[in-house]
Amino acid sequence: MNTHTLALQLMAAQGCLGAFDTLYHHELTEALPRQPGARRELAIHAVRALLYALLFIGLAGWVWHGAWAPLLFAVFVVEIGLTLWDFVVEDRSRLLPATERVTHTILAINGGAFIALLALQLPGWMAQPTGLVPAAQGWLSVFLALCGAGVALSGVRDALAALRLGRTARSDYDVALSFDATRRTALVTGATGFIGRKLVRALLRDGHEVIVLTRAPKEAAWSFDGQVRCIESMRALAPGVRVDVNLAGARILGPRWTAQRKAALRRSRIKLTEDVVDWIARAEHKPFLLLSGSAIGYYGIQAIGDPAALDESASPKPVFMSDLCREWEQAAMVATDYGVRVECMRFGLVLGHQGALPMMLLPIKLGLGGRLGSGHQALSWIHVDDVLGAMAHRWRLALRQQADGAPAAGGATNFTAPECVTQAGFSRTAARVWHRPSVVPTPGWPLRLALGEQADLLLEGQRVVPARLQREGYVFRYPALALALKSLK
Repeated sequence: MNTHTLALQLMAAQGCLGAFDTLYHHELTEALPRQPGARRELAIHAVRALLYALLFIGLAGWVWHGAWAPLLFAVFVVEIGLTLWDFVVEDRSRLLPATERVTHTILAINGGAFIALLALQLPGWMAQPTGLVPAAQGWLSVFLALCGAGVALSGVRDALAALRLGRTARSDYDVALSFDATRRTALVTGATGFIGRKLVRALLRDGHEVIVLTRAPKEAAWSFDGQVRCIESMRALAPGVRVDVNLAGARILGPRWTAQRKAALRRSRIKLTEDVVDWIARAEHKPFLLLSGSAIGYYGIQAIGDPAALDESASPKPVFMSDLCREWEQAAMVATDYGVRVECMRFGLVLGHQGALPMMLLPIKLGLGGRLGSGHQALSWIHVDDVLGAMAHRWRLALRQQADGAPAAGGATNFTAPECVTQAGFSRTAARVWHRPSVVPTPGWPLRLALGEQADLLLEGQRVVPARLQREGYVFRYPALALALKSLK
């Protein structure tokens, strides 16, 4: 085997490793295209991917002679520089999982090996007349060309994601919210999640001090440009917190709801909430308000076609999702024993540039949208800006009632928009907004086969109304679905 063939084989291995890293880490486990702090990393990935596409396709069937050889050397130099820059950016913006660190190490070693082998050939190539000389390698050339096409698509994907995240970052501050005329200290759990990240930025903009409870304090501090104080345990929390916002919880949609998975979901919500309440019980100066997360899954499954509107007085059902939300709220309500007003926020589907919406829109943007299952299941939703607006509303209301000497009552509030749609109606509206067809149905049985009980989240629904918010006079910024989706286009 000659040096050139070995270099190309190592390039083929690089393509396989890179595909694994992109699909498993960047897309699935880390979801970089949906992480606001990953914009610079994605931009670097985009440029590197396009350079790799040039190398894969350019070396798949040609040898670079004469003046082409220094150009190839320049591509090597730029790629090495981008790789080193990428390492620095990754280290400063996020904590890489162990599998990604190992993969990156192997990629760096393998990449260095094939670049070194090709570099050894450059002096001889430079001595030849200028030209791209055909040098097909059979199946190896075909595979490298396919790798080049794939990495080019990945580069375009990352470039578009970086541009979208740039627009998202600018939109984070579109709506100025007033939580409180007095500067307060707020503790936020789940601050690095979709809603939590926007909430922290809104609180900072309104002049408040924010403390973040997180398992990754270094990553959280960097993601908020050092403007927040990060702690790993409630034991590290100093006195002075006036508002707790409890948004932590593992993602509901994911692996099947086995007994172990259900236990993990309960721990991530109920156990953490109990820890927050335990701190409140011990605190000498207690917060006046606890805003605690919940979900409209509290109401269980509503029969398709049932026209009843579920307000905050509706009863839960004996299903796992309902039990989880009920236990979650019960854990939070214990704080009322210590004179703290507790507001449980029952979120519908939250629409924003992150969360579930990007995945829901993917088939629609590809022209493959349509009804899911029967399509008649009710879908209760809310725009993320209205989530933050309603939080600020509940905060201000708690302050007014406290000033009036009212007891710390609190309760549950439905965080949903006034307009409830069916799943098929959602698909049709989204298709109109993005100028796509909506004619491809997706049967429900594959989802039930794959997800089991969890499929009810997609194939069943609840017609939930924000009765309490409307009664209190909260004005929705996005009361209609079409308006909400257009704001996120």
